[in-house]
Amino acid sequence: MNLDDVDGRFGEAWAGTAPNGSHINLVIGRRGSPTAAAAAASMADVRPGHSPLLLCLGAGNLVRPATVVRNKTTIDSEHLGLLTWGAAQLGIGQGVCDAVEEGLIPLEHVDDVVLLVAVYVDGAGDDHTAVREANRSATRAAIADALMPDHRERALEILASRETARNRFYRGD
Repeated sequence: MNLDDVDGRFGEAWAGTAPNGSHINLVIGRRGSPTAAAAAASMADVRPGHSPLLLCLGAGNLVRPATVVRNKTTIDSEHLGLLTWGAAQLGIGQGVCDAVEEGLIPLEHVDDVVLLVAVYVDGAGDDHTAVREANRSATRAAIADALMPDHRERALEILASRETARNRFYRGD
């Protein structure tokens, strides 16, 4: 892994089914780079309903590589807080660990990179296990997406589908 080549790489993935699915956006930074500094600075950007956290698998178990998690959904209820800080955090941590175990992020580089993860958790989610599993899968997939050496083939697929593209929030024809 060439750390200069992975600095600033972006990844994205969806896993699971609504309302218990997960959407992950991810940025990889090399320790000491402006990308890593931006991830660290995001820890200080606390607003009502948006509290960044360092990813842990339980208290005192900081996941490596160090990972800053930002919620994209405003935490406005205890239910959504539990889903985000409980199920989603645990799943994201497991997904990062999976990526390390599989060698996507080599063990010798876990102290050399930092991850910034933005996670969407649906407030209508009702299955903590499904939310955890979706976040695990989406996180591992987002890391793989970020580390893919060549996105040209995927870019061509997206270009070909742009006229028929839809998302769950679009209300037009």
